[in-house]
Amino acid sequence: MTGQTVPDWNPRDPAVLADQRSAYDAMRERCPIAYSEAMHWSVFRHADVMDVLDDPETFINSSRHHAIPNALNGIEHTRHRALLAQYFTESRMTAIKPQCRKIARTCVEAAVNAGSADAVTGLAEPIAIRTMCAFLGWPDASWTRVRDWIHGNRDATFRQDRDAAHRLAAEYAAMVTDVLDAHRERGVTGDIMADLMSTSIDGHPWTDEDIIATLRNWIAGHGTVAAAIGITIAAIAGDTTLQQRLRDRPELIAVAIDEIPRSDGPLVSNSRTTSRPVTIGNRSLDAGERVSLMWIAANRDPAAFHHPEAIQLDRPQEGNLLYGAGIHECLGRPLARLELQVAIEELLAGTSGVTLAPDATLPREAYPGNGFISVPVQLRGSGD
Repeated sequence: MTGQTVPDWNPRDPAVLADQRSAYDAMRERCPIAYSEAMHWSVFRHADVMDVLDDPETFINSSRHHAIPNALNGIEHTRHRALLAQYFTESRMTAIKPQCRKIARTCVEAAVNAGSADAVTGLAEPIAIRTMCAFLGWPDASWTRVRDWIHGNRDATFRQDRDAAHRLAAEYAAMVTDVLDAHRERGVTGDIMADLMSTSIDGHPWTDEDIIATLRNWIAGHGTVAAAIGITIAAIAGDTTLQQRLRDRPELIAVAIDEIPRSDGPLVSNSRTTSRPVTIGNRSLDAGERVSLMWIAANRDPAAFHHPEAIQLDRPQEGNLLYGAGIHECLGRPLARLELQVAIEELLAGTSGVTLAPDATLPREAYPGNGFISVPVQLRGSGD
């Protein structure tokens, strides 16, 4: 740490955790490059975040986990990302879309029949995680195990509980291994898991450990997808004008699923590590420093987005960092956007009205997430 002895802020301060968006907005204006013991160097401004993203040789990926391609850099990252990109092509999305729609429709119908639901546990999580399981070739029943692991992993990260993190790493590896063993036992072919099992690089077949390393971020990232769906439903349920506009012009849903999470933010940050001494803004960092890219603050930067707190469906989305940017842009973006779009399409098609429950409170997650813990909604059927 260069010339820095006193933290600029405390990301774990109860006042910060009570309203992360406002706290990060304030830090962006007060101290846009800030040091803390918990997050090391945090970068809040959109332009500064883009400077980091545009210089992957200086700001490299690193991870305490064996992660493919997330912990790789340079040519190794390029080769592995190209190999994995084949699983997120338009044809792959077209193939999984009917199954995603069936899952979403089933969840919406159950909520409509009940008249009310928690949009997080009843809609967002099952739609996102069940679709991911179907996409990979995992049994549908495994989605609750995945959900519980995602919650546990997030909680351990927040509490900085190393023992729990080790247990959860073993549980994650066991989840993937169980599917791999079942595929081998049944001789399954033709799905993504089977394809991963037959992958090789430079003539070296991938091991189970390589597959475990590859899927970790795909699976953990679906907690963020579920959070984004919950955020989007909350916005639609809380704004009748916005909801009616999307009902009247469903083609705007494709914009809304980017713009609504941009204005709120399901994920706090991702990190990079400096490979050399570097200056960001007016701060000098040594090599080996951890840098946290504060997505929520960057996506609410008025220098990048006019009236950033407002949901504007005619807003250009080129600068939206919901999925990151640059060579490390989220590989699973096509699947995440598919799940978001289908979830909202089916919600609006299957109802005539969605509103927040009377006196509903919307408790928020804490770092590393920023989604809602619950979103109580009331639903009227499309025939009502």
